[in-house]
Amino acid sequence: MTLDDWIHGHAFLRPLARLHARVGEAITAAAPACPPLPDWDAYDADFASGVPLLASPATAIDTTAIDRAIERVMAAVQDGDPPVDEGFVHAIGWLTRAAALAPLRQAFDLWRDEDQWLRPHCPTCGSQPAMAQLAGVDPGRQRLLSCGCCRTRWRFRRTTCPFCETQSHRLASLGIEGEGGLRIDYCESCRGYLKTYSGQGDESVLLADWTSLHLDLAAGARGWRRTAASLYRLPSDPDSTPAYRSGSEMAEGSVQAARADR
Repeated sequence: MTLDDWIHGHAFLRPLARLHARVGEAITAAAPACPPLPDWDAYDADFASGVPLLASPATAIDTTAIDRAIERVMAAVQDGDPPVDEGFVHAIGWLTRAAALAPLRQAFDLWRDEDQWLRPHCPTCGSQPAMAQLAGVDPGRQRLLSCGCCRTRWRFRRTTCPFCETQSHRLASLGIEGEGGLRIDYCESCRGYLKTYSGQGDESVLLADWTSLHLDLAAGARGWRRTAASLYRLPSDPDSTPAYRSGSEMAEGSVQAARADR
């Protein structure tokens, strides 16, 4: 699914697509620079213990320059007016950082051992997954989790809840008629849910998130909770906002939990 396919099939989201294009132009003009690649050998021990890349003291990835670029992007998109919505500010920050960090994320994808990670939080920034994807065909089909912040995708166990890590006997799925390869996976233990897309592995999965808000409504009506951050539903408490803070700070709980495992 490409952006053009997405717009063609969901005309009601054209205004959002135009805004996305405007933000993209502002990001290109701001030209946020990617920090230098870290010493992967120095990070290896933190990676093995579950510390995300941007949270590791061993990598010391400085995002200060990217933070300044965010200010320029915000000014360009707002055309001098003050920000009108906290969620909009977060969205601009995520989009700008994701663009700037793309080379770092790609190098990290090539370096890391997926079999060694298998954790419910993003290996790059520590956020919880925004969506899941079933890629390939059985019996070798893989479950990939997708980060809504930095756009990292990583492999995770197919029969484990990505929120409370409960095993398969407490997991269930809800298929929606007419949705094809899109379904809701939910956990009967923690009531958390994740929209899951079936595809071959090269699609832009997060586009499916924007075009399936009705699935979020269906999940909410059943008492299920979306615990990951989303561009259309953000936490009002800044302490609960995942990842991407100045100086490569992380959501404190994720870092403490990872280090406790050492």
